[in-house]
Amino acid sequence: MGDRYWLWVGARLLVGVVIVGWAFSYLNTNGSGEKEFQKTLDAMKQVHSFRATFLAAPGTQQNQMLWEVDCNRDLLHYQWHVSDTNSSSELNQEQLHVGYKQFDRQTDGSWVPAKYSSGPVAKGICSNLSQGNDTNVFPPIATMIRRGIIQKGDKKTVNGVRCREWLVTLKAGRGLEHDTVCLGLDDHLPYEMTVDWEHSHSAYSDYNAALQIDAPDAALRPASTNGGSN
Repeated sequence: MGDRYWLWVGARLLVGVVIVGWAFSYLNTNGSGEKEFQKTLDAMKQVHSFRATFLAAPGTQQNQMLWEVDCNRDLLHYQWHVSDTNSSSELNQEQLHVGYKQFDRQTDGSWVPAKYSSGPVAKGICSNLSQGNDTNVFPPIATMIRRGIIQKGDKKTVNGVRCREWLVTLKAGRGLEHDTVCLGLDDHLPYEMTVDWEHSHSAYSDYNAALQIDAPDAALRPASTNGGSN
């Protein structure tokens, strides 16, 4: 009886040590993740132009989007393509927002002023970036810092840029959302993001580059003078 008692005590102690060790490792990793994501949030405040692509395939539908933003010119170029494997119909939309002006691309390639303007869209995105707030384009870094379980992943290369992948778990509705974000090793900026439930992949590039956009000459303001990097 005595031997069994001490075996039981030893087993309980061993389990306790394992749990404490795991908890310490988890908290230490999540803490370093939060620090790294805070560096990303600060780095994004210095972004004045960028290009972002988004691809999602939930179910039979496929969504493709492109954003090109130049904050200095208050300019947003946006493309959206939607198709469904169960239907032959497709939706294509291309818009250009310059300040309060908005243009729609026609099927013949020309631009025409939009009947209804949605306001200075680029200014809203740029304002959120400069203030460290989440946008609908970039990974929700601020939310991930507040509510995410962040774990360090492996280093990889995305479009020629070395970055480290971070695994982020967020509570979404009644379940959990599992994301990955790859942050630049040198500049801490996001270069890739995936979201499991929507089967999506986003890529980010051309930070602070002088974007070349096919648009009506009358709509474009002087080009940004900031230098560029991929």
